[in-house]
Amino acid sequence: MARRSSTIARLARRVADFMAECDYAQRRMFGLRTNPDAYVADGDKAPEDYAEFLFRSSSSLLREPAASSRAHGRPVG
Repeated sequence: MARRSSTIARLARRVADFMAECDYAQRRMFGLRTNPDAYVADGDKAPEDYAEFLFRSSSSLLREPAASSRAHGRPVG
């Protein structure tokens, strides 16, 4: 019986990891698609004024985790 419950727990962990990775990918793609720099004709060009700078940086920024969290293979974001 214990062997069966450990197998179920392992399967549940794999499903949870898969769902977490899907959630991360979905949030990352949403951030990239809604980034104002994606719609600028010349994205490599610096903003011409402060208002354009504020517009370009108005999108959500990725939160970078601490180094101790990244060391365990966790993705940024």
